[in-house]
Amino acid sequence: MALAPVAARAEVAVGGAPSPRIAAIAERAGRLPQLHALIVARHGRPLFERAFRGPALDRPVNVKSVSKTVLALIAGAAIDRGALQGVDQPVAPLLRRSIPDDADPRVERITIGNLLSLRAGLERTSGPNYGAWISSRNWVRDAIGRPFDDEPGGRMLYSTGSSHLLSAALTAATGRSTLELARDWLGEPLGVTIPPWPRDPQGIYFGGNDMELSPRALLRIGEMARNRGTFDGRRVLSEGWIDAMWRPQGFSPFTGDSYGYGWFLRDVQGAPMRYGWGYGGQMLFVAPDLGLTAVVTSDATRPSGRASGYVDELHALFAEIVGAARADDASKA
Repeated sequence: MALAPVAARAEVAVGGAPSPRIAAIAERAGRLPQLHALIVARHGRPLFERAFRGPALDRPVNVKSVSKTVLALIAGAAIDRGALQGVDQPVAPLLRRSIPDDADPRVERITIGNLLSLRAGLERTSGPNYGAWISSRNWVRDAIGRPFDDEPGGRMLYSTGSSHLLSAALTAATGRSTLELARDWLGEPLGVTIPPWPRDPQGIYFGGNDMELSPRALLRIGEMARNRGTFDGRRVLSEGWIDAMWRPQGFSPFTGDSYGYGWFLRDVQGAPMRYGWGYGGQMLFVAPDLGLTAVVTSDATRPSGRASGYVDELHALFAEIVGAARADDASKA
């Protein structure tokens, strides 16, 4: 892949404990022409922060399907507060008005956990079905009225429609918009700005896509998760919900990784790693055992699937950062 020149106009000073190894890896990452910004933090201290091109680090950008990761955090906050009963709660009573009269009876068995793990069993709205779905007059009705390709709780079927059903369920359960919940339960305690994002024709905020968050806001979200639900000494989510999100629920045929509630799961050089992934190369990496959190934002107009090779480059980048962190530890031992 040809490497584009790196723009230095948006550079931000490296902070925290110096790590020449990580700094060198991060500098090389800036040569990836699709990559916009990179932040690497260890034990809560930013080691590298730079916007190589594109918006500045404090400017919200479309994080695409990393929105599913954020939505899982909002759902956890709802469960912690009793607004949702738990992952085994059926969603049909919350969405009754939107369920078609001729819907498959199996819709009654779909749970909050099925939506979070993308195992509702319904035909996918993503991929080739995406355009027709978002062109429909009622996204919730369209998604929940689709035929079943598997049983509820069966295999993972990556579908933004399932995430949107979760957004609708949150709105029905609380009487508040998903934007209000995100701002109240995440934005305020983390000190981050969450701008409005698109809504469906009925006014439900898009579940699982098109949220806008700055790279620094994403870092705070990742740090809160890495710290088992706390940020700056304040409890944001329960430890139990962090554990639940990071427990394998299914398997992604697209990535080869396990999937929990809103997070992909894999090991990197023997270290557990959790990540959110959005189209175009929007990434939130967390390696809790090593105290590592990294954020990547990229050109969202360009694909990042396996065929493009870009997502593999980003995973290789984080693997190098993990190796550098281990080397730093060894040199101090």
